Order: sequence, then C-alpha cells, then structure tokens
Amino acid sequence: MRIVIAVDWTDQSFSAVQEVVQLYSPQELTLVHAVDLGILDYPNFAPAMADSVYQDMRKAMVEAGNQLLDRTADLIPPSVSSVRRLCEIGSPASIVLDTALSAHADLVVMGARGRGRVAELILGSVSHRILVKTICSTLLVKGPAKPVQRIVAAVEGPQDAQRVQEWLLAHPFNRRVEVRVITVAPLPYLSDPAAVAGYQVWGEAALTSAQEFARGIAAGLDGPHYAATGHARTGDPVEVIVHEAAKSDLVVVGSHGRKGLDRVLLGSVSHAVTHSVECPVLVIR
Repeated sequence: MRIVIAVDWTDQSFSAVQEVVQLYSPQELTLVHAVDLGILDYPNFAPAMADSVYQDMRKAMVEAGNQLLDRTADLIPPSVSSVRRLCEIGSPASIVLDTALSAHADLVVMGARGRGRVAELILGSVSHRILVKTICSTLLVKGPAKPVQRIVAAVEGPQDAQRVQEWLLAHPFNRRVEVRVITVAPLPYLSDPAAVAGYQVWGEAALTSAQEFARGIAAGLDGPHYAATGHARTGDPVEVIVHEAAKSDLVVVGSHGRKGLDRVLLGSVSHAVTHSVECPVLVIR
C-alpha cells in the first residue's frame, strides 16, 4: 500500500501520522510538506525586500520544513521500510496532489481543522481542495489519534457499495474491526394524503430491500479482517451517518467524484459527512 501524508505544524497533522500507522502497515510512505511563502511571493511585496533578506527568510522556512519532516518521521515505526520525505516550495494543495499522482498513491492522509463550509467556500482550505481534486482515496483525521475498533461504512447504491467493499478488502486494517454497513432507504416526498396507504406499503418494501442490500455487502466483508453486519435506516443520509458516527471510531464513505459547480450547488453526502462528524473519515474512490 502506498500512502502520502500531508504534514504541517498543526496537532491534527501529527495525529494523522499517528492514526494512519495504527491503521495500516504501508509498503511505501511519503511525507510531504509544502512551504507556502505567503506574502513573500506577493508581486508588490517581494521587490520592496532586499534580495539577501528574501533568500534568508526563504531558506529558514525550508529548513523549518525539513525539521518538521524529521520530527514527523520519528512517529513512524521501524516496520515501515520505505519512508520518503519531500519538502517543496509552492501551493500546499498542488504539491500534495502532484506527489500523490507521481507516487501512485492508494491513499492520501491529512489532518483537518474543521473549517466550516461557508468559510471553506470563501477562503478555501488545503484539505478541501485535495478532497475535491484527488483521484485516490483520502483519510481525514480531525482529533487525537486513537485505536479503531468500530467503523461505519455508509453505502448508497451497487456501484458505490462495490467500490467501498473492494477497497476495504484490498487494504485491510492491521487488526480486525467491527464494521456496520449502513444504507439509507429513500423516502419520497408525500404530497397527496390519499396515497398514505400505498406509501406505507412502498416504504416497507424499500426498507426491506435496503436491508437485504446492506446485509449482502456485509456478508462480502465478513471474515478474518472484519466482523461485519448490515443495517438499513430511513431518513436524511447525512443525519443517519452522523448519528452512527457518534458510536464509531471511523466513518467510511464512497465518493461519486462530483466536482465544480455541481458540488457547490448540490453538495454530496461524502462531502457533508466530512464536515459533520468528529471522528476520522475515509473517503473511498
């Protein structure tokens, strides 16, 4: 398994490193830190600074980045044989995305600061941009690292469920965990009171079908790596997942890859979940 971890000086970043080495035993691990020069690179600011001062500040920031990589590498157990460190100057999101692509990463790992959705749209955030643009799965870690014993895997349809199932089987955790496979049965908007009886029958059938679907996915996961059970719920998908996440150590969701204006206007369950739960979120692609 090839893993790229984006690191900075935040507590969430250190937690992300600790969390991922608890979860997995990667074959290749790349630590990447992007040195964002910020105002030093502003066109109207740089010319006003003496070149020697600019170069000294630039060098100091790169040295600090390498010190961060050294400190982060100390958190990685010796059992991980291949650890690469990369410190580059530029946009953090772009550097992480390019590194994940060149490393053929299976997973990108980041600490998330929990910036709200409105601020995220206006100001942007590194984790948000990577989550939207990366072509591989991502793990967002928000709080202190802790052992993962219970996970909830939220699935929507057959393609989404197959993607999640295949990824979990291909990349099992270091220890066997309990998995609750959750799917939410759709409930149509009811505008005609006379249709209540038919609606009830339809709702019961939809819930039964969803239950069978979730159990089938769970059966495919159950084995040496996972103790899996399948469950169906009704209601708003995000609210259901958030409720289940309160009793779990990790949430696994699929991503449909919605981009650009569609994501801004319509949102997505996986995107909303990353903003709404407190535990780590693994977004499968």
